[in-house]
Amino acid sequence: MEWRQLRYFVCVVDCGSVSAAARSVHVAQPALTRQIHQLEENLGVVLFTRSAHGMALTEAGRILYDEARHVLEEVERVRGRIRALGAHASGNLALGVTSTHLWLPQVSSLLRDFRARHPTISLQISPILSQPQVELLLSGRLDAGVMFLRPSTQPLLQGIELYREHFCLAVPAASPLAEAPPETLADVGHEDFIWFPRAGTPDYYDFLMEAFQRAGFLPRIVQEGSDNVTVLSLVAAGLGVSVVPAASRHRSIDGICFIDLPELKSLQLPLELVWKENHSSPPLCELLATARGHGTAALRAAELAIP
Repeated sequence: MEWRQLRYFVCVVDCGSVSAAARSVHVAQPALTRQIHQLEENLGVVLFTRSAHGMALTEAGRILYDEARHVLEEVERVRGRIRALGAHASGNLALGVTSTHLWLPQVSSLLRDFRARHPTISLQISPILSQPQVELLLSGRLDAGVMFLRPSTQPLLQGIELYREHFCLAVPAASPLAEAPPETLADVGHEDFIWFPRAGTPDYYDFLMEAFQRAGFLPRIVQEGSDNVTVLSLVAAGLGVSVVPAASRHRSIDGICFIDLPELKSLQLPLELVWKENHSSPPLCELLATARGHGTAALRAAELAIP
């Protein structure tokens, strides 16, 4: 016995005939008749007495009609509750975002759209480097994270690509490099270089250092900052140059000039919304649903913007 057959059966009773019911549910009359016969065969009873004057319910038919109406009403009640949950989900959602990308339009528009759709969800956002996000996601202390380099060694971590990030050179605005920009990374090999310690984000660190090596660039590191915000502050203070995500341009920072170099513009990393596969909640499901549409649009924009 199928739910669809119960719905057709109730409709036949309410409409008074198979032909009227077929028009009501937009099903061909022979197909509807076949479904009623299959229902009778499945139950092993006759539901209607058929005569030249029409159809009338048998005793079994009257009992099934009463019960079927209750079943269908309960199905609609449950469906309504689930729809309401999707439209007005509530609860808490803990989200980590790499500090540089809090201002990225693709991230801010995702958060703005999510808030507009789900105003009753409490969204807790923390600026966290990519590697610490991995540990927090695996432990369940974060519901989702916006990060680089989702580790392939962690198959439980799933991701939706939001944006493809490239990189640029950041130099002090008062530096001669701002007036006469270098053409390659190797041209700044003699400059003081500001970087970050490998321990915080080893995969990200290794990815960039290998790219520097391929470009024939050996950075002369004289100062370290714990994250991109600190690195940019040190560049603005005139302590040296650095390589930073191009999204850094979205922050209003006085005293810095951003320079595009071919080796850095072609160097791309996916920025993903990442979550643990078996860690799900209604708020997280709603965020993922919102992000899937944003991810597709963001990728198209990125492909047009980055040669």
